[in-house]
Amino acid sequence: MLPRDRKSIDARTEDGSSVHHQSLEGRTCLIAGASSGIGAHLAQPMAAAGANVVLAARRTRLTEEIAQAIAEDGGAAIAVPMDVTDGTSVAEAFSLAEDRFGSVDTVVANAGISRYGRSIEVAEAEVRQVIDTNLLGVHLTASEAARRMIAAGSRETGAGRIVIIGSITAQLTGQGDAAYAASKAGVAHLARQFAREWVRLGINVNTVQPGYIRTELVGDWFDSEGGRAQIAGWHRRRIMAIDALDEMVLYLCSDRAAHLTGSTITIDDGQSL
Repeated sequence: MLPRDRKSIDARTEDGSSVHHQSLEGRTCLIAGASSGIGAHLAQPMAAAGANVVLAARRTRLTEEIAQAIAEDGGAAIAVPMDVTDGTSVAEAFSLAEDRFGSVDTVVANAGISRYGRSIEVAEAEVRQVIDTNLLGVHLTASEAARRMIAAGSRETGAGRIVIIGSITAQLTGQGDAAYAASKAGVAHLARQFAREWVRLGINVNTVQPGYIRTELVGDWFDSEGGRAQIAGWHRRRIMAIDALDEMVLYLCSDRAAHLTGSTITIDDGQSL
């Protein structure tokens, strides 16, 4: 079925410049891991593009503040509790979203954690936390989303969109992030598996692999001597702005991306070159 016709809109980046975004008017987008970092940031441009935004995370105080700010800006957003490592919690979050906005046809699976340290020193419990959140969490979120999209008629509409936020560490080796990097490599292949499974069911699944961005996940690392040395080692000697992903994520969530599925897209300002 041909994509529904939706207009494009202009939005503003952090520096005030205009960018051309795909419209998400009429879509309902659930963002997993929306309490901080990339997930929290994406909520605003998605709302500005016309989506009903569902901010899903364990830290609901933070997501409620974001939802309130979006509402004050004229957008539509709610905060729902969700623990991505718990299938029951994930299902309940989708039900709350449906109660407010109807069927969720768009999902950004962004929840992730890191536990840095050399592999022989990181505790087993910490490794399990990373794998459960970053890999199992994506599986539970995406499969619950697909289940409901299919029930809502995605095969006929072709409207299902799932975007998974990975990491360039999936393609790199380094010190102190083995479990995190492995989980992100797993996520990229999991997304392709999902894309293959649901390709005839009207659901597109793609992965965006960002480079290093200054978020809560990396803490104050880039203010340290080691962090500054890492930045100096990149070709452009700069860290990415958090809005660097906006246009691609909005495009992948839009009707314009009807023919794009199973792709892994790296946006890293050349950090991995």
